[in-house]
Amino acid sequence: MSPPGKNSARDLTIANKASTGIEARKVALEILFRVSHKSAYADALLGDRLPDFELNDRRLITLMVLGTIAWRGLLDFEIAKLASRPIEKIDDAVLEILRLGLFQIRHLDRVPMHAVVDTAVTIANSDRRTRNASGLVNAILRKATRQKAPVFDAGGDHIANLALKYSHPRWMAEKFVATFGRADAEAIMAADNEAAPTAIRLNPSRGTREEIRARIDADGIEVAAEGRFPETLIIRGSPHFDASSFRDGFFSVQSEASQIVARMLAPARGATVVDCAAAPGGKATHLAEMIGEHGRVIALDLNFAGLRKTRALAERLGHENLMYARADLARGVPLRPGSFDYVLLDAPCTGTGTLRQHPEIRWRLKPSDPSRMAVIQLAMMRNAVALLRPGGAMVYSVCSLMREEGAAVVAEFLAADLQFQLDPHPPAHDQIGDLIREDGTMLTRPDRSGLDGFFAARIVRTK
Repeated sequence: MSPPGKNSARDLTIANKASTGIEARKVALEILFRVSHKSAYADALLGDRLPDFELNDRRLITLMVLGTIAWRGLLDFEIAKLASRPIEKIDDAVLEILRLGLFQIRHLDRVPMHAVVDTAVTIANSDRRTRNASGLVNAILRKATRQKAPVFDAGGDHIANLALKYSHPRWMAEKFVATFGRADAEAIMAADNEAAPTAIRLNPSRGTREEIRARIDADGIEVAAEGRFPETLIIRGSPHFDASSFRDGFFSVQSEASQIVARMLAPARGATVVDCAAAPGGKATHLAEMIGEHGRVIALDLNFAGLRKTRALAERLGHENLMYARADLARGVPLRPGSFDYVLLDAPCTGTGTLRQHPEIRWRLKPSDPSRMAVIQLAMMRNAVALLRPGGAMVYSVCSLMREEGAAVVAEFLAADLQFQLDPHPPAHDQIGDLIREDGTMLTRPDRSGLDGFFAARIVRTK
């Protein structure tokens, strides 16, 4: 044994690392519990809690939270096997500890499995609600370390096998197979469980691309790849929301697929654009940059809190060419019909194209939700296109891979109103031609080019 004090600095470092690791996992568990049982959203909770941690812990917490939620279906299947009891018989807080521990055992390799078990037991013992179950946590997770993941087999039900293998609800797997075919559906579901690339949109009002890059580099933000557009970069890891370049509005975080939507609309410099469902402001501020300071974006949304987020984003970016109004587009629009050349409707949807960032969606949606949302989307579209004057264009988009919310909504609308037609050659075709289908609509997928799943169509008023 070393004399007292000889390795005290080293021992303190080890103790601090262990303490930080436990705190990181406690925060992950807190978020997991609130997502599972309080209807919270993981990305919002992560945004609140991550600034309290160092960069490496931020990455670990994000990975543990999003990964555990995404793989919940398969994790629960194995936990039930290991515990020899139904999941419903395990206390909710204990179950979250087991899910997080098993996720680390099966999907992470940087932490030794025995350390994962020890940390899970320590955390269970630290809480009055879970203390009595620490033995159960220890037994189940140690058992998991001694054996391979169980083989699942639903017999000849290949849909059930795909759903369990990739941890999706059965109805969702069935929809994907019906829409894309089995091979592509499997590729989509596999991609849903991967980490999404982090794209940022540079703010041209803050300087040239080179000047903004210099500010980002100075803040230690590592660029992983060039984006599809001049204003787009892909960064490594999560964005530094405490970085001065972020606070000072040199960039905003927006996925590449989301950025494509404004590119498809392609408003002219100085134009007035109506963004019919503007919150939380990514597309509205992108449009504000495209039209310039002499143009105007009228940002509409039903949600006051969403409009406040849109305004806060615009203020951080320094954009003064936005106006804001609350409106329920499904019921009507407080603007004069036939008065605008450009309208954007990024409609509320099931979000099935964004399961990488929002894995909890898959467990909250019901099979009836795509059709239910389609009714709302069609009503919003009819009110939105009424704003167009002849020759004007509207882009309709959804971050969903469900056909009911995309192509089916557009087809039903066009069949009923002959004043409008699809633009078969959107203005951004040279930049996104690989994503445009024969009819002019766009469909992106998480298994292709790392893009979120978006459907978009540019509709033109002919008379």
